[in-house]
Amino acid sequence: MSALTTKVSDAGVSLRVLRRSGIIRPYSPKVLAGMLGTLRTWGTTPAGGFKTLALRAPDEVGVVDELGSLTWGELHRRTTRLARALRDLGVREGDGVAIMCRNHRGFVESSIAVNKLGADVLYLNTAFAGPQLADVLEREQPRVVVHDEEFSELLAGADLDHRVLAWVEGDDRAAPRADGTPTLEGLVAAGSDDELDPPTRTPRTIILTSGTTGTPKGAPRPQGGVPAAVSLLSRMPLRSGWRCHIAAPLFHTWGFAHYQLAMLLGTTMVLRRKFDPAAALEVVESERCDSIVVIPVMLQRILALGDDVLDAHPLPTLQVVASSGSALPGDLALTWMDRFGENLYSTYGSTEIAWASIADPEDLRAAPSSAGRLPHATVVRILDEQGRPVPDGEAGRIFVGNDLQIEGYTGGGSKEMVDGLMSSGDVGRFGPDGRLYVEGRDDEMIVSGGENVFPREVEDCLSRHEAVVEVAAVGVDDDDYGRRLRAFVVLESGASADEDTLKAWVKENLARYKVPREIVFLDELPRNATGKVLKRELKEAPEA
Repeated sequence: MSALTTKVSDAGVSLRVLRRSGIIRPYSPKVLAGMLGTLRTWGTTPAGGFKTLALRAPDEVGVVDELGSLTWGELHRRTTRLARALRDLGVREGDGVAIMCRNHRGFVESSIAVNKLGADVLYLNTAFAGPQLADVLEREQPRVVVHDEEFSELLAGADLDHRVLAWVEGDDRAAPRADGTPTLEGLVAAGSDDELDPPTRTPRTIILTSGTTGTPKGAPRPQGGVPAAVSLLSRMPLRSGWRCHIAAPLFHTWGFAHYQLAMLLGTTMVLRRKFDPAAALEVVESERCDSIVVIPVMLQRILALGDDVLDAHPLPTLQVVASSGSALPGDLALTWMDRFGENLYSTYGSTEIAWASIADPEDLRAAPSSAGRLPHATVVRILDEQGRPVPDGEAGRIFVGNDLQIEGYTGGGSKEMVDGLMSSGDVGRFGPDGRLYVEGRDDEMIVSGGENVFPREVEDCLSRHEAVVEVAAVGVDDDDYGRRLRAFVVLESGASADEDTLKAWVKENLARYKVPREIVFLDELPRNATGKVLKRELKEAPEA
């Protein structure tokens, strides 16, 4: 196929996806002229995207949180005021502003306001420990940190020019704190909503890696715009004007992706600062949400509520459950869809490559362990250690090419690249069904009895036992096999199973050398704020 033919074909796919999702639809000449003018001067950055929403749907609700709702018009005016106030604090084009907020309007407003100034946004993980936070701030040197009041003590020792409090407790949310720290609401109230001139540079969005193996790296995300939306929407049927409960953290790739999608789809973002499984069901039901954005552990916690609670919330409006951040363990996908219908979509990717494949309900029914199929304009190759393609069906290192991958980390370095494709850090294969199967992290594989063993296969096996709700496995030394896995298991509430029972279960389903050397029972697995298990902590745990 020629390059021209490929471009025409890609354009046709994009046009169909944009029409189906409702991004392309009729507008009045006046609104259309305003939108085109805005995009010409502001581009497809969040500043430009959300400004077009204020033009085409000023009175429609854009954000709903514990404080109430904001329309797109209100959001535009408030972010203009906040941008002017941040400029008065010294923020200029090219500066960095760090945001350490939970899921609420302050996260959205700060992000848009910083973007309007042409400054870079750095998103800080709300679960950071003090040393991690200090290392990141020292490396990135933000001009201002916008943070929720609950993180004040954690940031007290940081060398910062200015701090702004986003979420504060109490009735007077506009008043500065006793130490003089201004609040976001106070800056908005005091600001001017005179229109700003567009910046002369395209600002960066810096999302941090999960930090499960050390200090998080800064990963500047490209402004994906329409190509990023087409890629995701080609495999996930989100629609314009939906109401979406973004339960996944907004500061990480998956939650942030749906914040960006909102500016194209006009999605009403329904936010809550903290995730609670029962409360999430009530929010989806009471707010009549069409979609929910989650990480897999959230689905596990919802399903663990019990039949009485789940039966009381059938979620009739819910059409898409968008999951990412880690693999769906065991038969979680089937359990969810048996309860709530064929609405689950599982996305495989990482901070560095965004999304590489998406499993839709049909994929998950046929092959619950698969990562699904590739979205539009995405290339995945399976390569060996020398960077050569492996034979069809064989496992190798996963390399991904798309318009969304980072160019490198802010502190230097990048993921390995081969012919323009970036390593995902995982090992996997394409099955005869055309689906991608991810076997595990390339740095987690162990050689046991001369055979390659990945923790994920053993984790999936154990998670299918009726008494097990969560499981993680790590490699440890073994006198007989060289290396074996040590499994850490969380049991269902009220269930019982001992180590011998679970070892026998693995032996019945997998090869003998894959049986864990030992099984440790825990009340819960250590996780970061994006739901990833902190295997570093498990590896450092003393033997039973």
